[in-house]
Amino acid sequence: MKAVQITSFGTADVLRINEVDRPAPGSGEVLVSVEASSVNGHDVIVRGGELKMVSGRRFPIGVGLDFAGVVAATGAGVEAYRVGDRVWGMVHPRQRHSVAGAAEYVVVAAERISHAPADLSSVEAASLVVAGSTALIALRDSVRLVSGEKVLVRGAAGGVGTAAVQLAHAMGGHVTALARDRHAKILTDLGADEVLDYGSTTSDQIGPFDVIVDTVGTELHCYRGRLAKGGRMVTVGLSPSAIAAIAASSVHGSRRIRTFSANPETPVLRDVADRVASGALRPVIDSVYPLADIAAAHQAFERGGVVGKHVVTVPRGSL
Repeated sequence: MKAVQITSFGTADVLRINEVDRPAPGSGEVLVSVEASSVNGHDVIVRGGELKMVSGRRFPIGVGLDFAGVVAATGAGVEAYRVGDRVWGMVHPRQRHSVAGAAEYVVVAAERISHAPADLSSVEAASLVVAGSTALIALRDSVRLVSGEKVLVRGAAGGVGTAAVQLAHAMGGHVTALARDRHAKILTDLGADEVLDYGSTTSDQIGPFDVIVDTVGTELHCYRGRLAKGGRMVTVGLSPSAIAAIAASSVHGSRRIRTFSANPETPVLRDVADRVASGALRPVIDSVYPLADIAAAHQAFERGGVVGKHVVTVPRGSL
């Protein structure tokens, strides 16, 4: 079978589509015939070698954090899924995988998948696995958004950003989206009450906000200062400067910056699926690439200016 792997760290040029043995599910595991996988920041920083402490230096390393597809086989003890079920899920972000989501088949623990939303194609489903679960955890669990609160979503046009705008709106928040001016219409359509152009808007011109969801990872100390009394801020855009700002916020002042590593299991994925079914969340896809062009998908992600997600389609393996 085909699987995207890296055998060295570097730019998108190090991505390789290799022929590997098809894995078999062990006890408690599921073999998924992958139909689509999205490009995530995690994929790019692993490829670049910025997460060596997690991925290690032992190659090959599989590429692709999330996936959507069809159950091809189940291991002993798996009762919730049957061959042919449509599922979505995510490999464990803090473990090394020689084969990951960007492959014809992937083996994962059963608790790392759930049934995919019935009304979504696999491309649409793949676009929401990481984006939807990250936005949900950020708003529901990390900052605990309350209806009526003022919310700023920074980096609102990206995958997590577009999901956060929708979910914050559905949860009753008054949503201000910070993004490029040309993205104003789609963000308004997604539920933003106000869209500000990040190119001409500085942090001291806006706020205060009860909740800030940051997907960028820069200037956190500036935006932290725009929190109202009792305000909460969460960032999912980790960078060296972000880590320093998070550490400082835990020592100085009352407005602590929260962060987390999205690692959704079945209950979170089910909750995201329920919100899709209710109409509170829909996929936003920037572009779709065939597996053979995954390097181009990574390059497009790194150029920025994305609206939603870049998704890679995978040739269907034989069941």
